Amino acid sequence: MGYKVAVVGATGNVGREMLDILAERNFPADEVVAVASRRSQGVECSFGDKTLKVKALDHFDFSDVDICLMSAGGAVSKEWSPKIAAQGAVVIDNSSAWRMDPDVPLVVPEVNADAVAGFAKKNIIANPNCSTAQLVVALKPLHDKAKIKRVVVATYQSVSGAGKEAMDELFSQSKAVFTLGEVETKKFPKRIAFNVIPQIDVFMEDGYTKEEWKMMMETKKILDPHIKLTATCVRVPVFVGHSEAVNVEFENPISVEEARAILRSAPGCLVIDKHEPGGYVTPYECVGEDTTYISRIRTDPTIDNGLQMWVVSDNLRKGAALNAVQIAECLDSRKLIRAKKKAA
Repeated sequence: MGYKVAVVGATGNVGREMLDILAERNFPADEVVAVASRRSQGVECSFGDKTLKVKALDHFDFSDVDICLMSAGGAVSKEWSPKIAAQGAVVIDNSSAWRMDPDVPLVVPEVNADAVAGFAKKNIIANPNCSTAQLVVALKPLHDKAKIKRVVVATYQSVSGAGKEAMDELFSQSKAVFTLGEVETKKFPKRIAFNVIPQIDVFMEDGYTKEEWKMMMETKKILDPHIKLTATCVRVPVFVGHSEAVNVEFENPISVEEARAILRSAPGCLVIDKHEPGGYVTPYECVGEDTTYISRIRTDPTIDNGLQMWVVSDNLRKGAALNAVQIAECLDSRKLIRAKKKAA
């Protein structure tokens, strides 16, 4: 008997990706429902070879839903996730609303799958920030081997992380540049076309942005509270795919050869690291892929036990939709939930 799954925020970038991945991976669902705001009611979404008509969140009955994949933003999640959870559905939330709640597990299945079992406190499981997800997938196997002390990361994050409006803005600005039209800035604080913006999310009192703070705090919660991490998060004119330049300092010695071998056998990782032109992965090449790609692994000669690497992943998949579906698969494979009834 399969589950009844609701995808809330089904018309957004991540919501559509969730529907695609549920179909691709043959998740054991007897029924999948697309849910969004009232203004999207009746909009059609594809799910495998089927077409789903979006239902309005305000009037939807979740009482027979087993799993709710929530990708409708923090404000909506704050209001609706507890209501949906109270009706017995396990909510897997993609926003930042619940990530730092001590009663809500923050999960990347390749890293801390055992934490899934803690969902019962609130019936909510949090997905990490997209840039955090790919980072910890790469760090976990190395941490197990040599114990990470400190991480310095600079991100190169695509506009899709800021939603469809951001992708539209990059497209329209790029077109305006070529046609000598007016470059309008709405979504971002500065022009994004043929530019980079060293700000993602709002600034905090200490000068870091909220995105950078998320990476610091979430890595500690998922991987190890003793790891020190500092981040600089940058928006770049790429449609899909986040990249990260990662510097890691370990407590114990680890060679480049050891690191490559460990990462090659680690779940969710793929090493492509040839020291020649093009012997690395770029965000363009990772689009549509589930893997976290790791390239340019090398020694940092300025510190003891230091390594540098380049980490790339599709932020809409591993950074969001795929991770959420993998969490649902963990709930199923570990028999932590049971379908309420045979779905229609």
